[in-house]
Amino acid sequence: MSFVTSHMSISLDGFVAGPGQSEESPLGIDGMKLHRWHLNDPKHQVDQAFTDRLLGPRGAYIMGRNMFGPVRGKWGNSDWRGWWGSEPPYHAPVFVLTHYPHDPITMEGGTIFYFVDGFDAALAKAAEAAGDRAIDVAGGASAVRQALQAGCLDELVLDLVPVVLGSGERIFDDLSELTAEPVEVATSPLATHIVYRIT
Repeated sequence: MSFVTSHMSISLDGFVAGPGQSEESPLGIDGMKLHRWHLNDPKHQVDQAFTDRLLGPRGAYIMGRNMFGPVRGKWGNSDWRGWWGSEPPYHAPVFVLTHYPHDPITMEGGTIFYFVDGFDAALAKAAEAAGDRAIDVAGGASAVRQALQAGCLDELVLDLVPVVLGSGERIFDDLSELTAEPVEVATSPLATHIVYRIT
């Protein structure tokens, strides 16, 4: 099996997205506060190193339908192709979790969105596509939680951002157990970056 990783920004009160996600507010209310560390320019050298890590090449990705876009239920006549424009940053196959069938969407730069029912099926397809390269569970909260519940994550990188959101989406709800060993910590004025080995 390929190395499986996930890299998420998280608030001090444990949220990876704010409440009220929508097309106008894809990360929820105040959710963008979680990403200043990698969106600022110029970046602190520590934040730059973790940005490079976040955007490093992968063999395949898994993401939840909420991360792919705001369309809920049946796809209908929606022509939604993701938040990222004509050339998403993935440059690899992306397996989107959904209960509703959808034809694959081919984008510029090598990204192809495939739509898969069930985390286990998505993981199997991602492993086949990735070969010996890493698989990234890109988010959102539900997809990462499913990976943790499935016990398939080798690594979890959390960027702990000193903000409090009050409500939103969490990744650690409904986990019966989790054993994680911190193997790397680095700090900047905007975030504390912690790399956990999941054991």
